[in-house]
Amino acid sequence: MERMILHADINHCYANIECLDDPSLRGRPVAVGGDEALRHGIVLAATPEARRCGVKTGQALWQARQSCPELTVVPPRFERYLEVSRQVRAIYQSYTPQVEPFGLDEAWLDVTGCPGTEGGAVRLADALRRRVREEIGVTVSVGVSFNKPFAKLGSELKKPDAVSEVSRAGFRTQVWPMPVSALLYVGRATTARLARYGIHTIGALAQTEPVCLRGWFGKAGDMLSRFANGLDAEPVARADEARLVRSIGSSVTPPRDLRTPEDARIVLWTLCEEVSARLYGQGLAARTVQLSLRDTELFCWQRQTALAQPAQFSGELCRAATELLARSHDWRRPLRSLGVRAMALEAADAPVQLSLFDDGARREKRARLERAVLQARARCGPAAVRRAVTLLDPSLAGLPAAAAQPTAFSCMHGA
Repeated sequence: MERMILHADINHCYANIECLDDPSLRGRPVAVGGDEALRHGIVLAATPEARRCGVKTGQALWQARQSCPELTVVPPRFERYLEVSRQVRAIYQSYTPQVEPFGLDEAWLDVTGCPGTEGGAVRLADALRRRVREEIGVTVSVGVSFNKPFAKLGSELKKPDAVSEVSRAGFRTQVWPMPVSALLYVGRATTARLARYGIHTIGALAQTEPVCLRGWFGKAGDMLSRFANGLDAEPVARADEARLVRSIGSSVTPPRDLRTPEDARIVLWTLCEEVSARLYGQGLAARTVQLSLRDTELFCWQRQTALAQPAQFSGELCRAATELLARSHDWRRPLRSLGVRAMALEAADAPVQLSLFDDGARREKRARLERAVLQARARCGPAAVRRAVTLLDPSLAGLPAAAAQPTAFSCMHGA
């Protein structure tokens, strides 16, 4: 039986929901934007009316206003967006238990053999689209195909509030002329690298020898070849399946530029403590730490390092991130933003190969201390115990100015 895969995408999700809650915004150029005072002033979502004026997601708000002087900017309400996303997914799950979220606003559905598919997957997709609009009040675009990458491509073909099919019989005519950047997981860096080899369309990618792609991209090259040729057979996960977490990260654009290693150290501790808390909560440890940097010229780069032992707590994560920063940035330009990501995750209680040169007792003592801090914060709030280093500039640590006069325990200034 041919697989029937849908990809449903809530159209301009955040802006769509804002217009749902405030009908006076309908038909007007509207953007959901971050806090400009905190230098988070970018467009997170925009209505079609704003897009027609040149407003783009990721654009600075001041640029968006230049493109569209009549633009109305509203602040984001993420809890509300999550609530609507759950309501929409509940409709998806009424058709099939195989619903795999892809971010807040997108999801794949495997409706193969499900009730309602007797008239074909396109007909079912159209019924689903109408239900979401009538019951929730937002619109979705749905792609229909025989695999996940082409279903996602289909949802981009016609917007808003539409259904598009990419069939097995016609995908070469329909998909291969499209730019390679339209394919799932082909971002800017991969697009630029493929362009250096003269590969600009999905068809050109499909006709490239897999051995060449493997040589350029490693295992990812095989994935690109499968996707372009319509050979992907990855299943859609069930809604109740636990998804394997591959990485946990956090990033921030502070309220001012980071000009010294001391500035960066405050931010790194804050990020690593957040990542550590999430690792601890999910019982995971990391074998790799990745550092992401963006300077004031908006040049971005990443560095990563393998750890001698799997790490769960902020001390080891921050030590690795600090060493990466020292090796990869000379401070000729200030940093605008920083990010830390824990990767190559495994169960925190997995067996570990001990080293003769590792002070296991000291490491366990630090682990007990960090566990106690995390448990105290879980009971009493995140400000119950703070590192003293964050008090050197509370704004960089995301703390209110009043935090300069500590009212809670401050610990481990240099730990």
